[in-house]
Amino acid sequence: DLIVHVRDITHPETNLQKATVLSVLRNLNLPSHLLDSMVEVHNKVDLIERYKPTEENALAISALHGHGLEELKEEIEKKILTATGKKILTVNVNLEGPQLSWLYKEATVQEVEVMPEDGTARVKVIIGNSAFGRYKNLFPN
Repeated sequence: DLIVHVRDITHPETNLQKATVLSVLRNLNLPSHLLDSMVEVHNKVDLIERYKPTEENALAISALHGHGLEELKEEIEKKILTATGKKILTVNVNLEGPQLSWLYKEATVQEVEVMPEDGTARVKVIIGNSAFGRYKNLFPN
């Protein structure tokens, strides 16, 4: 669903390495949308003072120091959700009903926050559009 190209931006041949990787990927006859949506990651930016990527849409990270990793995670999540036609939602469910069980079967449940005072829960899910449509039809409230 997604290609993440991580480069050592401090390597003296980093641009040649990028060209080589892109050439190999093109020769694999991958779908063009994969190449177009590729995430370009520049690693080891901690070794270059005030590094700013010159390439459009490149993310600057330092895996060693954790710099930029949250932004990378968000970008990957966004691209994967777009590629798979899914979204992240938080829905309120009645714990006495079948909604939570249905969500576990039909979606990816990420988090459940139980509200014991009223017998409900806030459920964070990754769900496709068609599954969410079925959910809304089955559980209109």
